Amino acid sequence: MLNSVNFSGKPFHFIGIGGIGMSAIAHVLAHRKLPVSGSDLRLNHITERLQSMGAHIFINQEASNLEYFTTRATVAAGTGSSSVPSASQLPQVVCSTAINNSNPEYQAAIALGCPILHRSDVLAGLIQQYPNSIAVGGTHGKTTTSSLIGYVLLQGGLDPTVIVGGEVAAWQGNARAGCSDYLVAEADESDGSLVKFQPKIGVITNVELDHPDHYTSLDQVVETFQTFADHCQTVIGCLDCPTVRDRLPPHISYSLDPSLNADYTAEQISYTATGTIAQIRERGTLLGQIHVPLLGQHNLSNTLAAIAVARCCGLEFSAIAEALTTFSGARRRFELRGEVNQIRFIDDYAHHPSEIQVTLASARLQADAQSEARHRVVAVFQPHRYSRVQAFLPEFAQSFLDADVVVVSDIYSAGEVNPSNLSGQTLVDLISTHQSDVYYQPTLQSVQECLKTLLRPGDLAIFLGAGNLNQIIPAAIADQPPISGRPPVEISQLETSQTLVPSRSTH
Repeated sequence: MLNSVNFSGKPFHFIGIGGIGMSAIAHVLAHRKLPVSGSDLRLNHITERLQSMGAHIFINQEASNLEYFTTRATVAAGTGSSSVPSASQLPQVVCSTAINNSNPEYQAAIALGCPILHRSDVLAGLIQQYPNSIAVGGTHGKTTTSSLIGYVLLQGGLDPTVIVGGEVAAWQGNARAGCSDYLVAEADESDGSLVKFQPKIGVITNVELDHPDHYTSLDQVVETFQTFADHCQTVIGCLDCPTVRDRLPPHISYSLDPSLNADYTAEQISYTATGTIAQIRERGTLLGQIHVPLLGQHNLSNTLAAIAVARCCGLEFSAIAEALTTFSGARRRFELRGEVNQIRFIDDYAHHPSEIQVTLASARLQADAQSEARHRVVAVFQPHRYSRVQAFLPEFAQSFLDADVVVVSDIYSAGEVNPSNLSGQTLVDLISTHQSDVYYQPTLQSVQECLKTLLRPGDLAIFLGAGNLNQIIPAAIADQPPISGRPPVEISQLETSQTLVPSRSTH
């Protein structure tokens, strides 16, 4: 059930405001000049941006943070008055699934009597406020697809509000506050909260089991998406996913398979190391050609979804095609972080076997295009969550076939308890049955040390995972002694003009 959200001036306080999903919502609320505060364990460029918009940010998640509101109540009431805030002064406290009941700040909010909202409650409330709301769901591709849709609508003059799970250069972050009645939101299924959203248009990119910590079977995932689909006025879905095709038939379809007779299809497709070119048909009628700087089939599929949505919103194809040529992507989606010694360092959020396969296929395409000589793809992988590794061990073992070298760290727990002595070594042993050049380096420091001697000119080093592996990329770049007097080039995390973008969901 959707908890009631007050957007009329009652304060919002986010526990974990620096998170990629939480901060995007906080950005939109702060832009509306609503009172916004929040806490996180460390400051970053996201929290700094929120501070510049007037949000009050606390470092650390402590019970004392809630004293901010009792102090404000005292000041408002005058000297000698009670410091107990009234119901109207109590903040609406927003949490994500990552905040557990033992969190001291959460406990203080309960004791104070604050309304407690899940992040999805606030997002669902925002979706209801926009007549032309678009929610993008699916196991994979949500961030790229929602970013693409937001960008195309923006370039097409529709001035959308955008809330996504990745940072995009076009709006310098993970959110954009527009002035129209269009909203584009990434809709996460990981904790089941997808069922709360009731958009005008719902997009379903694909459906797989990805979160065994929440779902015990694919059937449970499908039930969640079926409820979401029932809540949408129009469902746009990908027929290339058998689960969508057979169990979640959309109102408007897209596909790369011409035999499926989808509403939106592509033909005369050319996949290159710098993007994709294709002819697009709408219900059999040729619309024209697109050239989008995204790699691989999966991203052409994401692009078809964006085209279908944009056409539903009334945009001419010429405007859509022009916008697609300049889409520079989202952070951590095949993001070029730097280059030294002719070694390219790529950061990607891939953490599910299917995501790793398509990402490495794109890496292989780019590496092979550099010259006639074969260049190595070096995959550096940090497994994410014991539950995911345990559920997909056979699939992970075969996900790295497009890599020449694989380096695996220990598992990033994301707060989970290790149920059966799993480790990165478990995964390495399985990958080694399919490939010979596989290394286990348990810590980030040992990964970094390994790369010092392992990497060689011409390599494409791609860092994969949803944890903190990407923190070592700047050091890995700096560790490579430049040749020919040329210093290493490290690219800003929001300077994405050189980014090529395989899709990824985000949590």
